Amino acid sequence: MNEYIQRFSVRQRIEHLTVMILFVVLGVTGFAQKFYDAPWAIWTINTIGGIDRVRWIHRAAGIAFTVFAIIHVSIGLFLVLTRRARPSMIASRKDFRDAITQLRYYLRISDKPARFDRFDYRQKFEYWGMVLGGMLMIATGFMLLYPVIVTRLLPGEFIPVARVAHSNEGLLAFLIVIIWHIFNAHLSPEVFPFDPSIFTGKVTREYMEKEHPLEYERIMGQGEEKQEAQTHEDP
Repeated sequence: MNEYIQRFSVRQRIEHLTVMILFVVLGVTGFAQKFYDAPWAIWTINTIGGIDRVRWIHRAAGIAFTVFAIIHVSIGLFLVLTRRARPSMIASRKDFRDAITQLRYYLRISDKPARFDRFDYRQKFEYWGMVLGGMLMIATGFMLLYPVIVTRLLPGEFIPVARVAHSNEGLLAFLIVIIWHIFNAHLSPEVFPFDPSIFTGKVTREYMEKEHPLEYERIMGQGEEKQEAQTHEDP
């Protein structure tokens, strides 16, 4: 029987679920407007109740995402500054070395894979891509929501630029989630066919020892109770 280790707190699981829901809502309502002349987009708009309702839902979800992003960043900064959590998502030189080591392992040049801590370089890359992409989506979204106010401060050319950036960044985010995140989180050989840890909050001891050996060694050195408390406060 497998032994399990707590990896994600309740707050982290709620955050992930919230992002999932908002991402789907923003994607459906946003792509329906971007590809408005496509048969599926027309069906989607009519099913939801018309273009005005689609726009209202998209804007409401965008505002909710903005509020969520502010809360997420604020909590993370607070926990790190008060030393209640380690800045485990900050990239370091080790991540670049790990990327090279892992590439050598994949190419069979080396027989030793990289030894990861709580998060590996792929997870950090994806996280910061989401954060920076989210900041761009929020900024351009509010520019499109309040064009009159924006053009009082900036040239009018910023509005069509914001529209293109908002639309294309949304498509890029969708492709990254579908191609990169879904594969790494659920379809890669290490976790296939599904990794439920972000929903259950737990992983097997065997998985932790294999995929995150440095964190596993820290758990064994500190004691599971202390590590569990730290995990619950990780940003």
